[in-house]
Amino acid sequence: MTRFSTIAELADVGRSLHLAMGVFDGLHLGHQAVIKAAVRGAEISGGAPGVLTFEPHPIQVLSPENAPRRIFSSLEQKEILLSALGVEILLVLRFDEVMAGQTADTFAKSLLSVPDLRQLVAGEDWKFGQGRQGTMAFLQGRGMDYNVSVEPIPAVTWQGERISSTRLRRALRAGNLNSVREMLGRPYSVMGTIVRGEQVGRELGAPTANIQTGDEQFPPDGVYAVSVRIDGESREREAVANLGIRPTVGGTQHLLEVHLLDFEGNLYGRTLEIFFGKMIRGEKQFQGLAELQNQIQLDLEEVRRLFKASEAGLGADGRFDSGS
Repeated sequence: MTRFSTIAELADVGRSLHLAMGVFDGLHLGHQAVIKAAVRGAEISGGAPGVLTFEPHPIQVLSPENAPRRIFSSLEQKEILLSALGVEILLVLRFDEVMAGQTADTFAKSLLSVPDLRQLVAGEDWKFGQGRQGTMAFLQGRGMDYNVSVEPIPAVTWQGERISSTRLRRALRAGNLNSVREMLGRPYSVMGTIVRGEQVGRELGAPTANIQTGDEQFPPDGVYAVSVRIDGESREREAVANLGIRPTVGGTQHLLEVHLLDFEGNLYGRTLEIFFGKMIRGEKQFQGLAELQNQIQLDLEEVRRLFKASEAGLGADGRFDSGS
């Protein structure tokens, strides 16, 4: 995938260009419908399918006190999923005060003037420009002047309600992982680099990889059956994850720790993608390390039982019974 940071760079693509536009936080089924429309257009024309998105999330600039937690760990995680959808071009525009003040007409003109641009796709309610004054109807009218097709995509619904990033966050906070998986079309995952921890897990007989995370939206604190991919490898490894502050050992920092079953090797500095499956139990403060150690062994036994009972595992195909 080729990544650009300015609209002007799109002139270097050299083929007819089909762009899906949006923030795409989470890449849920509604987002995927928008992107697939651009991919289909590119297939028909023999052109390049692309995505135009923004970093940081516009709300972080326009109303930082109301900024939501992100559903993606990083732009790199988003890029991996976009590539799997067939996207070849990724334009990441920096959203700042200057862009926030740009009029809808100015933004539309700069984009529609790109040589070889043939198609723009976005959700039917997508808005852009200063004060969110630009609409898809406005863009369709301007697109006719440039011979660019502008296609608004209707919202995708699940259980009678529109799928949205807000709805995903609400389901994640509630721990409804089956609902999240249905709206994403895949299990929920986070990605992060492994950093050195306090070695508490090793002392308790279950060494853990400490994942460096950001402002992701996590499910409730507790112990989970998870699948793990190391450095983007195709193999999925069975694991158990602990999410929380570790109150029994006096923890105060919110951490994501992962113990890979039957794994030996050095993981420091490597990148893990963790696919959340069934919650085993909520976070609890135990009377001491001996009680905690005993519970950890019970947790490991339960996770092994779940994986043994599920031939498919709980990887990206989403066929593991993750509970809700």
